[in-house]
Amino acid sequence: MSHQIIDPIADLRREPAHEAVLDTQALFGERVTVYETSDEGWARGQLETDGYVGYLSANALGITGPAPTHRVSAPRTFGFPGANIKLPPMIALPMGALLAIERQDERFAINAFGWHFPLVHLSPIATKHADFVAVAEILLGAPYLWGGKTSLGIDCSGLVQIALQSAGIACPRDSKDQETALGKLSPLADLQRGDLIFWKGHVAIAGDSETIIHANAHHMMVAIEPTSQAIARIKAAGSEVTRVKRL
Repeated sequence: MSHQIIDPIADLRREPAHEAVLDTQALFGERVTVYETSDEGWARGQLETDGYVGYLSANALGITGPAPTHRVSAPRTFGFPGANIKLPPMIALPMGALLAIERQDERFAINAFGWHFPLVHLSPIATKHADFVAVAEILLGAPYLWGGKTSLGIDCSGLVQIALQSAGIACPRDSKDQETALGKLSPLADLQRGDLIFWKGHVAIAGDSETIIHANAHHMMVAIEPTSQAIARIKAAGSEVTRVKRL
């Protein structure tokens, strides 16, 4: 049965337990096919966006509503109960959250609950960002979190997925699948903005011919780093570059 994420962020875990490994996160508005629920309040489901299967809190699920019309394009945004930013917000949503907007005025987009979201923080679903690297750069400084996908915490493949989705490019969740599915092989010596560099268990985005942006456990955040320095550091830890892919 199809459901919709109604929490701003819903953790998808490997097992039905709060201490289980966080594999990924589902964001507000995302569709989930639920296969089973437990008396303990867990639902086993599959995310429509990338096909990921895992366990999430049944309390994070609601009935499937209208198809989304907009995506949050700022690191975070607020839904206010009226057309006044001085009102206490009803909800805070991360980049990538999906909204069904019913109407809008000069400043706000309004959904069925009457929540008012600043228009400048949203993009129509059909909009494809021309530079997905610039989207990743918006999240500079976001703390590193294994399985995370938001400005509150994000991992390397989550950063790539969120950035590519903003450009209208379907993207698997895990770096090993991204390495196989995305782009064409390209030489490391010819690195260009937007190229993806893969190691075993890690992925980075080229900002230009000499720098990368990546969520990583060395800096414990999304950081820009000289490419040669990152390659040397990761090699010293026992991992070589496996592929460079150009989209």
